[in-house]
Amino acid sequence: MYNLATNLERNAIFRGNNTAIIFHDQTINYQQLNVMVNQVANQLVKLGIKPDDKVAISCPNTPAFIIGYYAIQKVGAITVPLNIMLKGPEVAYHLDDSDAVALISFQGNSTLPSGQYCYEGYTQAESCKHFILIESEGEETPIPQQAHRFNQWLQSEDTEFSTVYRRAEDTCVILYTSGTTGRAKGAELSQSNMLCNAQACQTLTNQTGTDVSMAILPLFHTFGQSLIMNTSILAGSALVLIPRFVPKTVMQQMHQHKVTHIAGVPTMFIGLLAFAEKHGGDYIKDIAETLKVAISGGASMPVEILKQFEAKLNVPVIEGYGLSESSPVAAFNHLEYERKPGSIGQPLPGVTMKVVDDQGNEVPQGKEGELLIRGHNVMKGYYKKPEETAKTVVDGWLHTGDIVRMDEDHYVYVVDRLKEVIIRGGYNIYPRDIEETFMTHPDVHFVAVIGVPHKTYGEEVKAFIVLKEGAKTNNKTFIAWGRERLADYKYPRQVEVVESLPMTATGKILKRLLK
Repeated sequence: MYNLATNLERNAIFRGNNTAIIFHDQTINYQQLNVMVNQVANQLVKLGIKPDDKVAISCPNTPAFIIGYYAIQKVGAITVPLNIMLKGPEVAYHLDDSDAVALISFQGNSTLPSGQYCYEGYTQAESCKHFILIESEGEETPIPQQAHRFNQWLQSEDTEFSTVYRRAEDTCVILYTSGTTGRAKGAELSQSNMLCNAQACQTLTNQTGTDVSMAILPLFHTFGQSLIMNTSILAGSALVLIPRFVPKTVMQQMHQHKVTHIAGVPTMFIGLLAFAEKHGGDYIKDIAETLKVAISGGASMPVEILKQFEAKLNVPVIEGYGLSESSPVAAFNHLEYERKPGSIGQPLPGVTMKVVDDQGNEVPQGKEGELLIRGHNVMKGYYKKPEETAKTVVDGWLHTGDIVRMDEDHYVYVVDRLKEVIIRGGYNIYPRDIEETFMTHPDVHFVAVIGVPHKTYGEEVKAFIVLKEGAKTNNKTFIAWGRERLADYKYPRQVEVVESLPMTATGKILKRLLK
């Protein structure tokens, strides 16, 4: 049977009393987790959710995300994870584009009212028929009258469920990513894609049922979802959930729960290193004695930071590479091989890589070219976008849009990004989304968005705006306007009003000159 949920069921049977989730002062073992998943799965069926239906979930790193995610899998439906920072119109787009029939949403709080944003999106989406709210403790925000209560579902007496059989090629999840030529696209990943990726990650990190991993990356993101959550559930290890990255909290939890595996983006490691250097001593020494592996991805790790982190915590930092379209992990610095700082290592077992020029011909070792990937991790395609799929996956080869070089030992190094994606703190941000939003402002004539270097986040978003004749809107006003309409991680923190933008004769903006 191909169904990610069977990994959970196996551990509920063979190691049911072992800890599955640690969240604040709450501990859930594998047997309890499986029962909770069954309770929610039964309620989804009562709503009429069927195999191949799409069910969206917007939730931070809490037990509810894992419960909801695996419940969707158990009924044979397709999980559509959403970023909790999306605003109402963005949620509506994702729901309609994916044909989601239901949305499970965390209520949030006054600082981040994600439930409010999701409900707004739900009411605007024609496809979505059911809204399920995960209520936050201590929140008194009114509950929409027609909303189903997730927490009440967990009180149900329906604790048994027969998992729906899925084929290897059946879609498991739709993960949203974006290109530079349009709006967000849903990468369809099969049951086989997701299972093989989790198996490879478990093997490469030597994770077993006696280990304790930590989720500091958001589980709605492809990196945290596959490399952390699915791998941990497969291995039967304990998973410590961190809903918001705060270095002090992370270090305290690592110390308290004797964490063995962590994964994050470079900005997280920079924050942890700064905390470790300021608050050293036995506290850090104890963490170093239990920590086995640290994994970095999402962006290139500065070599100096990597060396300092390894020295401070006496742990190998493994850099990897992936994208939503590759489930996501495609390459890793394998523990048994030499690790080369700055390199993304070698392909996963069963995955092939090659570097080609703009004519599709392989380039000599050491020369730069586009990275192509083929293997069990390549997506089925972009949901409902056959033309976009045909451009990205050609003869089984996934065109990544990343410029790389391969050395004489076949180690791969990312040189630059062919696509214009901005990576801010590990989040992919796509200029076109922001540009389209700003073009709706009544004072904007032209806009171009690029990434500029930032010492903490790697890159920051900057917008160059040409005003319409007579307009007088300033940069601070534009920043505030963007913040109201775009997710917090992607609105421009920098805006520069300019008289003109560099362009080609055909009117294409020359962003390389702006950079």
